[in-house]
Amino acid sequence: MQVEVTFQMLLIVCPLVLLAATVDAIGGGGGLISLPAYLLTGLPPALAGGSNKLSASIGSLVATFKFLRGGKILFKPGLCAVLGALPGSYLGAQILQMMDEQIIRIFLLVAIPLVGVLMLIKRNTPTEIKPITPARLFGCFALGLGCGLYDGFFGPGTGTLIIMGLTYLIGMDMVTASGTAKLINLSSNIGALWSLVTGGNVLFGLAIPAMFFSMAGGYLGSWLAMKRGATFIRKIMLFVLALLIIKLAFDWFG
Repeated sequence: MQVEVTFQMLLIVCPLVLLAATVDAIGGGGGLISLPAYLLTGLPPALAGGSNKLSASIGSLVATFKFLRGGKILFKPGLCAVLGALPGSYLGAQILQMMDEQIIRIFLLVAIPLVGVLMLIKRNTPTEIKPITPARLFGCFALGLGCGLYDGFFGPGTGTLIIMGLTYLIGMDMVTASGTAKLINLSSNIGALWSLVTGGNVLFGLAIPAMFFSMAGGYLGSWLAMKRGATFIRKIMLFVLALLIIKLAFDWFG
């Protein structure tokens, strides 16, 4: 599909991608901002999803390295989840490209607010790492597979779902869970991106400039997460939900 990239499209997408990458590195949920930004330019869902995956992958890569340098990634459960996330996200992206565009738009309208509410479910943050048993490692694999499938098909909120899963399965604190989630989310982005690029569903003229804003956001967000901690992460989640509600109000009444 041939789409001409305009300055107006860049003006819409790039600042929102910067904000999304910052938010995503802190507590996940950046796709709740960046995917609607691409859709706002008038792109069809699959092309918007592929372009979003390209810019988001770079932001995830920068954030992953930042968390790695800060010692906030737990590798054994993280890598088990990566093994599930890679094939799961590829399959999810394949399903996305086969579905009717109108069905996808209806799904987005229903799924985005549900994910936003899920982000705000109050949970106790564990204070001790649980014994990493084979059963828990298999749980991490299943978490990666399920979240990867979801990420490839839809995306927004994947990082938050992974953080929630890691805190319950392994007992990670919020900051370490955020760091480990970025490693897993990066792998699911790569798996989905491979499918979307080979399917011709990436608008490079828009996604490549947005990549640089995503890199800046990934660095800023990971720095803020390690500096400010769990309370700050939850505040960012509230902020994302507020933006989401505003967007949905425009969708329904605008």
